[in-house]
This record gives sequence, C-alpha cells and structure tokens, in this order.
Amino acid sequence: MSSPQRTGIANLPLHYGKVPPWLFERMTRLAREVVLAIATEFGTREVLRRLSDPFWFQAFGCVLGYDWHSSGVTTTVCGALKDGLRGLEREIGLFIAGGKGRTSRKTPIEIERCGNFLKVDPASLTYASRMAAKVDNSALQDGYQLYHHTFFFTADGSWAVVQQGMNEKNHYARRYHWLGEKVTDFVCEPHSAICSQTRGTALNLVATESTAARRTITQVIREEKPEKVVAELKRLKTLDLPSRHYLTLEDVNPDRLHKAILSAYEQQPADFEKLLSLEGIGPKTLRALSLISELIYSTPVSARDPAIYSFAHGGKDGHPYPVDKKTYDKSIEVLHRAVAKARLGESEKLEALRRLRAWL
Repeated sequence: MSSPQRTGIANLPLHYGKVPPWLFERMTRLAREVVLAIATEFGTREVLRRLSDPFWFQAFGCVLGYDWHSSGVTTTVCGALKDGLRGLEREIGLFIAGGKGRTSRKTPIEIERCGNFLKVDPASLTYASRMAAKVDNSALQDGYQLYHHTFFFTADGSWAVVQQGMNEKNHYARRYHWLGEKVTDFVCEPHSAICSQTRGTALNLVATESTAARRTITQVIREEKPEKVVAELKRLKTLDLPSRHYLTLEDVNPDRLHKAILSAYEQQPADFEKLLSLEGIGPKTLRALSLISELIYSTPVSARDPAIYSFAHGGKDGHPYPVDKKTYDKSIEVLHRAVAKARLGESEKLEALRRLRAWL
C-alpha cells in the first residue's frame, strides 16, 4: 500500500447549529444512494478519489442540500455518509471511521473493529489516519486546530481522509483532503490541490523548501543532548526574533519540552517522518525545533501557506432557495431503484443516467 496524497484544503466560514432532522434523514438516504451508484459503476476506490477531491466534495454537499460555503458541510456530509452506509460496509467493502470532536478520537478503535473484513493489517490504516492528523495539525501549522477527522477505507487497504480545523481568530474552518494511493512520502508535498478562501503564512514543514530543515531537525534530535537543546531554546527566548508569527517562542516553555525532546532523543528516529510519528511530538515541539534549525543552523523552514484561492459563497437555510422535499425524495427513489436493478444485472437506468450526464 502506498503512502498518502493530500488532494485539497478548503476554507469555509464557521456556521453553528444543527441540520433539521427532516433534512438530515434525507441527506443520509441520498448520500447512501449516490455512493452505492458510484461504487456499483466504478468501484470503491473511485468513491475514495471523489471524496478526496475538494471540488467534488463541495458539489456533493450542495446536492445533499447543504450550504456550499458553510463549515458544516464537512461534518454533515461525513456524518450522513457514515449513517447511510451503516450495515452495508461489509457488503460493498467500504468502511468509515471517526467524525467530529470526541468521535474523531475513536477512529483507531473503529478501524480495528473492521479487521476481520480487511485484506490488510488494520495497523497500517491506523498509522495512516494518525499521520494525516499529525501532519495537518503539527507539521503544517497554518492556524487551524483540527476538530474533525473522518477516515474512509476499503477492504483492500485503500483509504482517504477528510478532516477539518478551526481558526478562532478569523472564524473560518479549513478542510484537508487526503488520498492514499499516489505519494510515497508523508512529509514532503503530500498534496496535489489545496483550495482556500484566504492565505497567509504558515510553518510548513512538509514543503519541498523545508527538506533541509527536516534533515536538520532530525539531526538535532538524534545528535544533540536534550539539555543542550533546551538551553538553546532558553537563549533564543531572549532574542529579538523576526516578525513571522510562527517563529515566536512566547507560548513555548523550554522546560516543558524537555520530556518530549528526551523521549525523541532516546528513540533515535531515522528520519523526519519517524520523528513526527512519535508520541509527544506536537506543534510546540516542532515550532521550537524549527527555530533552532533556522536561527542556529541557518536552515530555514518554509513559510508558504500551501493553499490557493477558490470557492465563492451559499442550502439548508433557504439559500439559494429552500429545499424542495418532493424533488429530493424523488431523487432518492430514482437512484435507489437504479442501483438496486444494476446490482441485479439490470443496468438500463444507470445507462440512462450516464447518457444524461453527457448532456450536462
């Protein structure tokens, strides 16, 4: 199984509140039928590819009746899919773990529960889930704290991740997409498309420009005594540092980092990916080590925000128009019948839908 590829990031305004029960029930049913149609026609790997595409995911949310500019589209679409496919996972070979808040922390347990239905060691999937979260929360420090993580995977070990972080200062959420079939490196440019409404600067340890810094940071951990690293950090706190926001040590306590640095030193990580995977190596530790890399060893870390501009603004709250319940229910019925017949070998309706698509 290959390592991951992050395929996109989306920035969305934070919206609060819940989806009305009458709409979420329909979302669950329609999401199920759409995914079953794709899986039946193209296979489960194609489902992962589409979920990992931020534009397709956004359009999917619109089809389900959700605001196209709302942060809630991420949690609601993933939740509707998880509920809609519950009980069908083994039959179609597609599984979903994780979710929002506390549910996201249950991802490893939920992956393990599916172990008997998988053709691969679930430990490899658990590792992929954890590393995707660590990259987007620690190795890429763009101001968004992760609070949602959904892990999609198939019986043969293919997978995708959709996760979302919150920025309390600008009141936006940023969505991160991963696809586990192309890139061979977790920590060097793991994305192919990143979409956002805003850009700034970031501590970007997964940029190509940070290759030398990743080597330096790993070398510092492997070769320098923890006491010396902590002493250097204390010295740096007394300096007038550059104005870039990620270089500040105001919220970093060198003494509190000693335990994490000592643990990493004792384990002697072979490379930056191994270092990032260690327990206790989080945003503050990496920020501190990045400071040492840049200011002491003259090996700068990239400040490039890996997002590009995209998405405009716009469902459930009546915009651009209220949900038409009659049409919504008819769409579910048509898809359900088409999928049911296709799975029995009668593919006329899917053929008709495919012909219709050619005219769109």
